[in-house]
Amino acid sequence: MSEDEGTTPTAQGVPSEADAATGAANEDDAGIDDEETTANESPERDVADAPTDGERTSPTEMAGPETTDDVETVLERVAEHDDELASQVSAIVEQARDLADTVDHQRDELEDLGERVDAQGETIADLQTSLETAEEQLETREAELEELKQRLKRKQADFQNYKKRAKKRQKQIKDRATEDLVERLLGVRDNLKRALGEESGDADALRDGVEMTLREFDRVLEDENVSEVDPEPGSEVDPQRHEVMMRMDSAQPEGTIADVYTPGYEMGDKVIQAAQVTVSNGTLVDDTESETEAERDDEGAASDSSEPTEMDDESVDDTVDADTEAPEDDEDADSET
Repeated sequence: MSEDEGTTPTAQGVPSEADAATGAANEDDAGIDDEETTANESPERDVADAPTDGERTSPTEMAGPETTDDVETVLERVAEHDDELASQVSAIVEQARDLADTVDHQRDELEDLGERVDAQGETIADLQTSLETAEEQLETREAELEELKQRLKRKQADFQNYKKRAKKRQKQIKDRATEDLVERLLGVRDNLKRALGEESGDADALRDGVEMTLREFDRVLEDENVSEVDPEPGSEVDPQRHEVMMRMDSAQPEGTIADVYTPGYEMGDKVIQAAQVTVSNGTLVDDTESETEAERDDEGAASDSSEPTEMDDESVDDTVDADTEAPEDDEDADSET
């Protein structure tokens, strides 16, 4: 064995770094080719092992334990030949795993977002249904409101027509009542005219005719529910039915009616003309009482003065009798002489 053969790795049976790298690369290529061959040779197994549409698997699950073991094996082989390359491959694997985790997390968020979207969709559908119901109710209410407006307009028109008819009917009733009253008053006028045209000088007959006309006129007023307001003297004053003209001295109590100046008239509960009356002050009664007392005092004084006069008259009579008896005594004395 030569010196070169002993020290040279090739000569000793150990591959050099270049040969090792080349061999590792060839092994990697061979491994990849083997994996592709295996994948191409077993399509039926891949189809059988593929997840169904209802199942959802992560990339890690899709890789499976074999893929992970293969990666670890490759990393070990690479580490045997090049640690730096193994570190880079390991970092790439870690990034891939992180990306897989991120994808899983995002897939979960996407699923949650999908559920939220579905819930929001249901809420929107409910709101849409409620909106449609509210719009239908609004249309119904608007139709009812329009109908009520039309009914109100018709009622207003009917009321205006009713007012016109009522006003016209009231005028007709008033004209008819006035016509009837005038017809009845014409009879009274005819009687008065006949009484004035009577040339007879009989005052009693004329008075009877006027009284008959007055009774006829009173019947007309009675038919119209007209009554006379003629209070009795001494009755209380009614401001609604009586008009006080003046106050005067009267024998009636103070504040009561002394006399009726002009009678009044009322139709039902409505006063057409108030009775004109005078009200008593009540002073005439006091004057009468004072005069009566004065007369009584005068009568008492007269009676007192009349008694002494009678006594004087009696004394005068006694004196006259005594004088009369005295001459008789003188005559008797003369006869005796």
